[in-house]
Amino acid sequence: MKAWQFTAVHEPLVLNEVAEPVAVPGEVVIDVKAVGLCHSDVGMLEDENWPRHGSKNPITLGHEIAGVVGEVGEGVTEWKTGDRVSVFLTFASMPGHERDGGYAPRMLARAEDLIRIPEGVSWEHAAVGADAGACSYHALVGVGEARPGDKVGIIGFGGLGQIATRIAVLKGYEVYVATRNQSLWPLAMEMGARRIVGDIRELADEELAVIVDFAGAGTTTAAAVDAVRRGGRVVLPGMAALETTISTKSLIMKQVTLAGALGASKEAQRGVYDLMATGDLSPVTETIAFEEIAAGLARLSKGGLDARLVARFGD
Repeated sequence: MKAWQFTAVHEPLVLNEVAEPVAVPGEVVIDVKAVGLCHSDVGMLEDENWPRHGSKNPITLGHEIAGVVGEVGEGVTEWKTGDRVSVFLTFASMPGHERDGGYAPRMLARAEDLIRIPEGVSWEHAAVGADAGACSYHALVGVGEARPGDKVGIIGFGGLGQIATRIAVLKGYEVYVATRNQSLWPLAMEMGARRIVGDIRELADEELAVIVDFAGAGTTTAAAVDAVRRGGRVVLPGMAALETTISTKSLIMKQVTLAGALGASKEAQRGVYDLMATGDLSPVTETIAFEEIAAGLARLSKGGLDARLVARFGD
């Protein structure tokens, strides 16, 4: 079968011929139905300082995975062929980092890492929920510790920012969005944002309890520390820049908590799927073909996309 594989930094993905996976004890083969394209894959391809795990090379990328169990390994009793599943991302076995991922028609996954996809959730949304959705939920609800009635700021209104905005509204938060892309302001308002600005500092008068910086562009994090209320929390899941300089005066004098958010939890991923199953959470996606994955990552690298790219496999 064909698989899109990483070989080296500053080199394009290569479409290689690879062996079909075979189920081994404790694992299953997933017939991939959809896989999301994530900016972290762009980081792996373009930035020699990007965090990497494992030593497998070449390696098939793709970690936002949704599909069906196609084959069950020895000792696996909780899953059967035909089950709709996604892969929970753990550093011990992360697809596209520690082992081959989902930029291929079939892949191996540990049975313990599987998450059941509820009926009514599309393959595209299930794929997005595996990382973008779960990470948004975790950053906002888990690390951010936001509660109903809290004023919450969202920096960046790309795929994660859009998902987080909708989750925040559904959770009963007052949501405020900062994005320089004014073409997205009507969508933010439609999703339930109370106010949209170009710079989070313009929201300093709102006394935001939590600000989640999905952009992570360096200056955005510094601005969040300046804008959040006294005793507030700034959560950073975005990694557009790998360094930033913040005002220690703002951090200390306002007693701001600055926390990084990495990955998610199974509870976060299930929480996202529950919201998707009701139809209340419906991320904006653009579907592309398997053959377009490399070109899709190039588009993602250039920026300016208004939807989350998802590659679909067959029916």
